Amino acid sequence: MKAADVELRESRPIGAPEPSFDGYPGALLEHLRIAVVVPTFRRAALLERCLDALCAQDLPTANYEIVVCDDGPDESTREAVGRRAAREAPRGLAIRYVPVRDTQGPAGARNAGWRAARAPLIAFTDDDTVPQPGWLRAGLAALERAHAVAGRIVVPLEGAPSDYERDASGLAQAEFATANAFVRRATLAEVGGFDERFTSAWREDSDLQFALLRAGASLARADDAVVVHPVRPARWGVSLAQQRKSRFEALLFRKHPALYRESIAAGPPLLYYGVLASVLVLAMALALRHTGIALAALAIWLALTASFCARRLRDTRHDALHVLEMIWTSLWIPFLSIYWRLQGAVSYRVWFL
Repeated sequence: MKAADVELRESRPIGAPEPSFDGYPGALLEHLRIAVVVPTFRRAALLERCLDALCAQDLPTANYEIVVCDDGPDESTREAVGRRAAREAPRGLAIRYVPVRDTQGPAGARNAGWRAARAPLIAFTDDDTVPQPGWLRAGLAALERAHAVAGRIVVPLEGAPSDYERDASGLAQAEFATANAFVRRATLAEVGGFDERFTSAWREDSDLQFALLRAGASLARADDAVVVHPVRPARWGVSLAQQRKSRFEALLFRKHPALYRESIAAGPPLLYYGVLASVLVLAMALALRHTGIALAALAIWLALTASFCARRLRDTRHDALHVLEMIWTSLWIPFLSIYWRLQGAVSYRVWFL
């Protein structure tokens, strides 16, 4: 049965009864409790690993469905989901494929997923996670006392990590991350779901968390709802491309300035602006032939950059290739980060430094 065959009543205030699903068989209404929404983008192999874990949940198969939202979409993903859906159908587990063509990014894909879902409760995870067998059961139990729940994310690291791996492991300390989150469907409808202007996997989950808090929704933790989130391999110099995400800091700040200052950042990245200022002074001094000022500005720039690089190398790998990557990227990250922060400030019309 297609999602279009049923009218989903979404516009209900927080605390109101969950939506009904007219048109579905009575058995489905009686047993289906939660839908797992998984956004994906051309990572069929990782998605299949995630589906393996989701199909091994210790919850009766009639109690949950899996909705894969293909933010591409592409044929290999569709075929992979189709194969798994056919394999699981005899034991009563519904796996559905939703192509997402009107938006771009995980926020839009998740919206397509929860809106197509048939269940009154929604679980979110990513295509590169491995939910543990008791994940759904623990999340369901926690949702009995809250409108939204954040589970525990485990990021396994072996030995000394790279700078990228260490940054990625910070997901384990996130207050609310959609790699492991549960939300009542009526509550999502009340806040409008995800803001689809967050077109990258950055700050869209914080935006939803802040929207829930401002709407008066209750949030809880469920540390026994565990997903493992292995760090994917990354290309050399990946941190330069990641600076593009800084533009979404401005969008989040515009929407929730007080919560942003309280939970994320109290002010601008002073080291980055110090680097920029020293380089500007250096350029002006050279143009005006003030050698002493130029040398002082050069020394400040090098000292700040060396400090930044050393901080990134602390407790990370020290092999030659990684050290070279840290030196090279540390030269450019401050400028790229400031550029994208200011670009976001202009795009979203907010004073954000």
